[in-house]
Amino acid sequence: MRRFRLRGKRHRNRTPRPDQVPLRAMVPNLITSMAACGGITSIAICATNYAKALAGQPVTHKDWTYGLLALLAACICDALDGRVARLLKASSKLGAELDSLADFVNFGVAPALFFYFWVLGGDPTLPLRTKQVMLAFALFYAMCDAFRLARFNTMLEQPTLPYWKHFFLGVPAPGGCWMVLTPVLLALSIKSLEPVMRNPACAMFMLCLVGILMASRLPTISLKSIRLTKQYMLPTMAFLLLLVAFLFTHFWLTLGIIGAGYIATVPFVGLIFLKIKARYLRANQAQA
Repeated sequence: MRRFRLRGKRHRNRTPRPDQVPLRAMVPNLITSMAACGGITSIAICATNYAKALAGQPVTHKDWTYGLLALLAACICDALDGRVARLLKASSKLGAELDSLADFVNFGVAPALFFYFWVLGGDPTLPLRTKQVMLAFALFYAMCDAFRLARFNTMLEQPTLPYWKHFFLGVPAPGGCWMVLTPVLLALSIKSLEPVMRNPACAMFMLCLVGILMASRLPTISLKSIRLTKQYMLPTMAFLLLLVAFLFTHFWLTLGIIGAGYIATVPFVGLIFLKIKARYLRANQAQA
């Protein structure tokens, strides 16, 4: 009877070969590449709109909205790639470097050129000197974003101090993109604000301000590690539901108001950070 005994299949221990890469490792890099394609597409759309304005063809708000949608798609892909990499256990140094390059395109180059083409497209008769100065401020913003990303990569292996737990060092790159395009979002929603927001002086001020905030060492709020007590759960949920409702009815206006509010939080967050840091230092001195 022994020779008729059913025997299970022998499972060979398959060890991965050095020259083989699992297919799942390509998914996060593919999402990051899609994010970069979104930023490049936004630049192409804005350049096309500016060329149409120079040729005397009408350029509507809807034409500029397409560029914002491409940037929004890039932001969504940027938020997903890291989470997908951790979910699939496919994190790699190549993915980290590719993510930094994509962030520079999406949140440094694309919003700067969007603002540049949007302002110049509103008044193609602006003098050449104004266009050159405007381009200089756009380059300044993009270089500040590159500096922030480079500093972030060098600080990955450094330990985080406890009082920095709820804060970013400077404005993060996606937040900077959101901040700098706040005038565009408000102008596309409220026509009476367009002459002010589309003024080259306003654009230069925003590019300079947000660029400095990204490259600075100022603390800005981070929502990742914030925990709520039960008494705040219901009001917070009600506020988020109201926010979602406004996003469905007044999408760009709601994003613009949130961006303006984000800018307004910077000084208040700085004061809160100083209090938390002072409390931590006093506690350490008491223990010593």
